[in-house]
Amino acid sequence: MRVLKFGGTSVGSVENMIQVKEIVNDQQKKIVVLSAMSGTTNALVAISNDIKEGNKSSAVTRIDTLEVSYTTTIQSLFSDAVILQDVQAYVKDIFFTLKSTIDQVYHPSTYNTIVSYGELLSTYIFSAYLRQEGINVQLLPALDFMRIDRNHEPDTFYIRQNIHRRMDELPAADIYITQGFICLDVDGKVSNLQRGGSDYTATIIGAAIHAEEVQIWTDIDGFHNNDPRFVEKTTPISNLSFDEAAELAYFGAKILHPQTVTPVRELDIPVRLKNTMKPNAHGTLITNNVHGEGIKAIAAKDGITAIKIKSGRMLLAHGFLKKIFEIFERYETSIDMITTSEIAVSLTIDDATHLDPIVEELERFSFVEVDQQQAIVCLVGHSIIYHHQTHKLFQILQDVAIRMISYGGSHNNISLLIHSDHKIETLQRLHTYLFDAVTV
Repeated sequence: MRVLKFGGTSVGSVENMIQVKEIVNDQQKKIVVLSAMSGTTNALVAISNDIKEGNKSSAVTRIDTLEVSYTTTIQSLFSDAVILQDVQAYVKDIFFTLKSTIDQVYHPSTYNTIVSYGELLSTYIFSAYLRQEGINVQLLPALDFMRIDRNHEPDTFYIRQNIHRRMDELPAADIYITQGFICLDVDGKVSNLQRGGSDYTATIIGAAIHAEEVQIWTDIDGFHNNDPRFVEKTTPISNLSFDEAAELAYFGAKILHPQTVTPVRELDIPVRLKNTMKPNAHGTLITNNVHGEGIKAIAAKDGITAIKIKSGRMLLAHGFLKKIFEIFERYETSIDMITTSEIAVSLTIDDATHLDPIVEELERFSFVEVDQQQAIVCLVGHSIIYHHQTHKLFQILQDVAIRMISYGGSHNNISLLIHSDHKIETLQRLHTYLFDAVTV
């Protein structure tokens, strides 16, 4: 059995839903994971914020607008009057429940409940559409088996036990439709795997059922060797290792959630990235196998904060780094890059939520400089620190001010820290320096 995940754009219109139907209707058993229809999650986040801030009229307007868009979509999608009536009733019930939230006390869990409606709507609508088209389909509610533990990690034993139990309880089907992104927490409340988490849902399910392959369908034909939003003439990469894909996803390649490959890597379950609009394109196949060496791709991650921690007593002070790391651990703030010198440590974080108390504690024993609006540009490939072409990237030093370089911490990754204003220029220059001479 395979697991296929389709993103919000893939189910974002009637035409795209019809295309997804053609892809999944191949007589092979599968689990299909769906995101919310494109634009829905952003709208629900805005509605949640309005309700939290007491902006009732704005919340009502946003809800009404979203409901109209869904009403229009389902009227175009369904020709069977009975199924249409059923779907209309379900959609009406969801939006009635959403509106009732406006007059209720807003709890921290209210946000998670509100944003979950996007996936509940898309899966109910699409499964009903497949049923109308004569396809043997069953809706498999993610909240019946997806759960995270107290550390917000997937509860793999619970998921494995309950997905099999729930599938056994349902009538046999060719296609099982389930929600990406949403889950329960350890207390049984609605939670989620964070934005982009539908990819993660797909590989968690793939690992739980020992799928033969997990496919992630989006609106681009796999990983490209640079960001096509900012660089012209990028090319797709046909094969990546799990390590290479993980580096690219973490450091900014938006096509894949950073945690996606984790559940399936040890089980050696392939992950294939495909383009919904070009289903015959090869896409990118991610496995444990390595194909070629040298720099394969470039990605960039915005929203980075650089922190320089300087102390005249750092020299030979064996507890200095320990004190620094303990502060970041206490505030559950991850470090992306780190470099050291005789008297200073420079590091980066991508979550500045606790920046002020972190700096306050660091200043008790050091001098601290903070630079925001930074970006990490990451170059990824197998054994790139040993490759004879890698030196070409350093030609960029004559054109762009680079604040930090992380080189040698991983055989598959070289990272450059620059100001965000220089990100696009850096991506373009690196593409020229590297891929004019290197065969990917």
